[in-house]
Amino acid sequence: MPHIVIHLSGEPDAALARRAVEAVGDLTRRLLGKQPEVIATTVQFIPDAQWFVGGRTLAEQGASAFHLDISVTDETNTKAEKARYLAAVHEAMASLRPDLHEVSYVHVIDARAAAYGYGGRTQEFRHQAAKM
Repeated sequence: MPHIVIHLSGEPDAALARRAVEAVGDLTRRLLGKQPEVIATTVQFIPDAQWFVGGRTLAEQGASAFHLDISVTDETNTKAEKARYLAAVHEAMASLRPDLHEVSYVHVIDARAAAYGYGGRTQEFRHQAAKM
Protein backbone atom coordinates (compact mmCIF):
# COMPACT_ATOMS: atom_id res chain seq x y z
CA MET A 1 0.00 0.00 0.00
CA PRO A 2 2.32 2.71 -1.07
CA HIS A 3 1.55 6.27 -1.94
CA ILE A 4 3.89 7.63 -4.60
CA VAL A 5 4.54 11.25 -5.55
CA ILE A 6 6.53 11.82 -8.73
CA HIS A 7 7.85 15.27 -9.58
CA LEU A 8 9.03 15.61 -13.17
CA SER A 9 10.81 18.59 -14.64
CA GLY A 10 9.36 20.28 -17.68
CA GLU A 11 5.96 21.22 -18.95
CA PRO A 12 2.95 18.96 -18.31
CA ASP A 13 3.03 15.92 -20.59
CA ALA A 14 0.23 13.38 -20.10
CA ALA A 15 1.99 10.67 -22.11
CA LEU A 16 5.21 11.03 -20.11
CA ALA A 17 3.23 11.03 -16.84
CA ARG A 18 1.47 7.78 -17.82
CA ARG A 19 4.75 6.09 -18.84
CA ALA A 20 6.40 7.16 -15.56
CA VAL A 21 3.44 5.90 -13.49
CA GLU A 22 3.42 2.57 -15.33
CA ALA A 23 7.17 2.07 -14.98
CA VAL A 24 7.23 3.01 -11.29
CA GLY A 25 4.13 0.95 -10.55
CA ASP A 26 5.66 -2.12 -12.17
CA LEU A 27 8.91 -1.70 -10.22
CA THR A 28 6.99 -1.12 -6.99
CA ARG A 29 5.08 -4.36 -7.53
CA ARG A 30 8.06 -6.47 -8.63
CA LEU A 31 10.83 -5.16 -6.36
CA LEU A 32 8.94 -4.10 -3.24
CA GLY A 33 6.12 -6.67 -3.45
CA LYS A 34 3.31 -4.13 -3.29
CA GLN A 35 -0.19 -4.91 -4.58
CA PRO A 36 -1.08 -2.85 -7.68
CA GLU A 37 -4.69 -2.26 -6.60
CA VAL A 38 -3.56 -0.15 -3.62
CA ILE A 39 -0.74 1.82 -5.26
CA ALA A 40 -1.79 5.47 -5.41
CA THR A 41 0.36 7.80 -7.51
CA THR A 42 0.33 11.52 -8.20
CA VAL A 43 2.47 13.30 -10.79
CA GLN A 44 3.45 16.96 -10.73
CA PHE A 45 5.43 18.86 -13.35
CA ILE A 46 7.83 21.65 -12.43
CA PRO A 47 9.15 23.98 -15.15
CA ASP A 48 12.86 23.59 -15.94
CA ALA A 49 13.42 27.25 -15.06
CA GLN A 50 12.13 26.57 -11.52
CA TRP A 51 14.18 23.41 -10.81
CA PHE A 52 17.69 24.10 -9.56
CA VAL A 53 20.62 21.72 -9.19
CA GLY A 54 23.86 23.17 -7.90
CA GLY A 55 22.39 26.68 -8.08
CA ARG A 56 21.69 26.44 -11.83
CA THR A 57 18.33 25.72 -13.45
CA LEU A 58 17.76 22.60 -15.47
CA ALA A 59 16.96 24.93 -18.39
CA GLU A 60 20.50 26.38 -18.13
CA GLN A 61 21.96 22.88 -17.93
CA GLY A 62 19.89 21.40 -20.75
CA ALA A 63 18.84 18.57 -18.46
CA SER A 64 15.74 17.01 -16.95
CA ALA A 65 15.21 15.62 -13.45
CA PHE A 66 12.76 13.80 -11.23
CA HIS A 67 12.10 13.40 -7.53
CA LEU A 68 10.10 10.44 -6.26
CA ASP A 69 8.72 9.96 -2.74
CA ILE A 70 7.19 6.60 -1.89
CA SER A 71 5.58 5.90 1.48
CA VAL A 72 5.62 2.24 2.52
CA THR A 73 4.77 0.57 5.78
CA ASP A 74 7.87 0.32 7.98
CA GLU A 75 9.50 -3.12 8.21
CA THR A 76 7.86 -4.43 5.03
CA ASN A 77 10.99 -4.11 2.86
CA THR A 78 14.66 -4.86 3.43
CA LYS A 79 17.54 -2.47 2.85
CA ALA A 80 18.59 -4.55 -0.15
CA GLU A 81 15.11 -4.40 -1.68
CA LYS A 82 15.03 -0.64 -1.25
CA ALA A 83 18.52 -0.26 -2.75
CA ARG A 84 17.51 -2.30 -5.82
CA TYR A 85 14.35 -0.21 -6.10
CA LEU A 86 16.25 3.10 -6.03
CA ALA A 87 18.64 1.91 -8.76
CA ALA A 88 15.82 0.52 -10.92
CA VAL A 89 13.68 3.65 -10.64
CA HIS A 90 16.63 5.82 -11.66
CA GLU A 91 17.34 3.54 -14.62
CA ALA A 92 13.67 3.58 -15.68
CA MET A 93 13.51 7.36 -15.49
CA ALA A 94 16.75 7.66 -17.48
CA SER A 95 15.15 5.56 -20.22
CA LEU A 96 12.19 7.98 -20.28
CA ARG A 97 14.36 11.10 -20.08
CA PRO A 98 17.70 10.64 -21.92
CA ASP A 99 18.94 14.01 -20.63
CA LEU A 100 18.31 13.00 -16.99
CA HIS A 101 20.46 14.82 -14.45
CA GLU A 102 22.25 12.48 -12.05
CA VAL A 103 20.96 14.56 -9.14
CA SER A 104 17.47 13.07 -9.30
CA TYR A 105 16.25 11.61 -6.03
CA VAL A 106 14.20 8.67 -4.80
CA HIS A 107 13.05 8.75 -1.17
CA VAL A 108 11.57 5.61 0.36
CA ILE A 109 9.67 6.76 3.43
CA ASP A 110 9.22 4.02 6.02
CA ALA A 111 6.01 5.00 7.78
CA ARG A 112 4.90 3.41 11.05
CA ALA A 113 1.97 1.05 10.56
CA ALA A 114 -0.01 2.76 13.33
CA ALA A 115 0.38 6.16 11.64
CA TYR A 116 -0.32 5.27 8.03
CA GLY A 117 -3.20 3.80 6.09
CA TYR A 118 -6.08 4.29 3.70
CA GLY A 119 -9.85 3.95 3.78
CA GLY A 120 -9.93 5.21 7.36
CA ARG A 121 -7.89 2.25 8.68
CA THR A 122 -4.26 2.09 9.65
CA GLN A 123 -1.92 -0.56 8.34
CA GLU A 124 -1.56 -1.74 11.94
CA PHE A 125 -5.33 -2.32 12.09
CA ARG A 126 -5.12 -4.34 8.87
CA HIS A 127 -2.19 -6.35 10.21
CA GLN A 128 -3.99 -7.19 13.46
CA ALA A 129 -7.25 -8.02 11.65
CA ALA A 130 -5.39 -10.40 9.31
CA LYS A 131 -4.08 -12.36 12.32
CA MET A 132 -7.62 -13.19 13.51
